[in-house]
Amino acid sequence: MADRVYPSSKPATNGTAAPTATTSNGAFPATKAQLYGATRPAYRPQPHNRRRQHSRSCCCSCCIWLTFFLLLLILLVAIAGAIVYVLYRPHRPTFSVSNLKVSYLNVTSSSTIKSKFDLDITAKNPNKKLGYIYDTITVSLLSNDIDIGDSTIPAFEQGKKDTTVLKADITNTGKTLDSGSVSTLKTGLKSKSGIPLKIEIDTKVKAKMGGLKTPKVGIRVTCDGITATVPTGKKAATASTSASKCKVDIRIKIWKWTF
Repeated sequence: MADRVYPSSKPATNGTAAPTATTSNGAFPATKAQLYGATRPAYRPQPHNRRRQHSRSCCCSCCIWLTFFLLLLILLVAIAGAIVYVLYRPHRPTFSVSNLKVSYLNVTSSSTIKSKFDLDITAKNPNKKLGYIYDTITVSLLSNDIDIGDSTIPAFEQGKKDTTVLKADITNTGKTLDSGSVSTLKTGLKSKSGIPLKIEIDTKVKAKMGGLKTPKVGIRVTCDGITATVPTGKKAATASTSASKCKVDIRIKIWKWTF
């Protein structure tokens, strides 16, 4: 027969606690806290995420190998450049202004410019073991940084120790100028000493060494120290080029930036 628990029917009086119910075998019944503790699962530590650790390790390895590859590539390029320099002793081409004639240059009342120039540029290749291959050349003529004429020269190939005379017909027909440029040009045209001129040449060139050709490299040739007077008649005026100097700069373009 099952044991029954009979609670006390008398409430506690005079500050004494009511008797606690017991089972027939004398044991106290289990409380809620004891029952909750008995059914609560034991804590088990979670295992570490091995996949995440593996992916981090792979990423670090890739970075190390990529850095090593870039350093090795830079080293190989430097070695190849040193070998080419020792074998061929390359030098930059040189340029000089041979002749510049002014047919006409005027600014109209509507702030437009009309001009015509005949330009001869001498390009020299000082190298004995390599030639140059030029792309189409763009020529700009400026006065006080104002563009007063443009032209192009076709692509050409220059051999070893060769001198080539480049001819360009520079014109500007009806280009509108701002008021500041108009004022600057008119002041220069009235000057007895003439107007200062500057020539800018932009192109790309690659070197040819036997059957080997290097990648194209951009260059800019800047020639300044030129002065010219505007002719009053139909005969063209010859500009003074005795003090002119031309400088060759290598221009490297990376994305949108040119250095």
